[in-house]
Amino acid sequence: MPSAPLPAALFAMDPVHLPALFPPPLMERLRELARIDPDLVVRDFADPAPAAALAESEVLITGWGCPRIDDAALAAMPRLRMVLHAGGSVRHLVGEAFWQRGRTVSSAVQANALPVAEYTLAVILLAGKGVFTLAERYRLGHARPTAGDVSGLGNLGRRVGVVGASRVGRRVMELLRPFDLALSLHDPYVGDAAAAALGAVPLALDDLLRGSDIITLHAPDTAETYRMLDRARLALIPDGGVLINTARGNLIDHEALTDELASGRISAVLDVTVPEPLPAGSPLYRLPNVFLTPHIAGSIGNELERLGRTVVAELERLAAGLPLAHQVRPADLATSA
Repeated sequence: MPSAPLPAALFAMDPVHLPALFPPPLMERLRELARIDPDLVVRDFADPAPAAALAESEVLITGWGCPRIDDAALAAMPRLRMVLHAGGSVRHLVGEAFWQRGRTVSSAVQANALPVAEYTLAVILLAGKGVFTLAERYRLGHARPTAGDVSGLGNLGRRVGVVGASRVGRRVMELLRPFDLALSLHDPYVGDAAAAALGAVPLALDDLLRGSDIITLHAPDTAETYRMLDRARLALIPDGGVLINTARGNLIDHEALTDELASGRISAVLDVTVPEPLPAGSPLYRLPNVFLTPHIAGSIGNELERLGRTVVAELERLAAGLPLAHQVRPADLATSA
């Protein structure tokens, strides 16, 4: 019995990411599963140059830099069956027109969650030791810290509050299990038994903020979570507390956060901000109790290959007649990134 023809596929993303997402061995495997031109990468669905390829495509392999798949884009791809996204959230990639046409989308969000969780684990442990503040003092010429300087520091029994049992949040809690830490969780969609199974005490958000030495944010960016940490809630964080944000800048009122940090009352590790990047004059660049990173917690460098592997694995499932492992449905977007 003859095998089914390979599906026609097309890349749509910023081509700068393609070599890292699909290094040669992985690209070779991809070409065994789909008819795809590795040299053709679409950046504009209205561009007439790839019009013929778009018209034939059944599978669109997307990544960062892919334009939104709107009505006009869908009209240019009448044979499109599915989008395999080699990235995280698809919230800004597909919309109502996509769902109304019954198309399918898969995301590598699970793979992208791993490095974010690893980054978070690292900064939680460093924050518990006071590394960020003490290293800055040392850089400025201060002597080795005295016993008084490190009083209250250390990771024995440190209280860590996780906001959001997302894929990242769950992985963070899993990675923290071997350590002598006290975990709490706020997530309105997770019950007490489920939180306990994750190794955390479920708490209301205000109680979690009051009772945590370190707070790490892993909630999605939705209307419900917009500035969920406002001025009043930031004031609940105990003196000396550390706030970590690897999720989205919109979860925090940044004006209120800047005021709290400028007072020196709390510290922060921020991989995401509003705006991003911060303007050159932002005081957050200069404050000794702020550790800023340029949105690097997610997949970078060789970690991008993990996202490409997810796409190839989905194509392998497609070839085997199996359902996609990482399909995203419209209802998922109400409570996820």
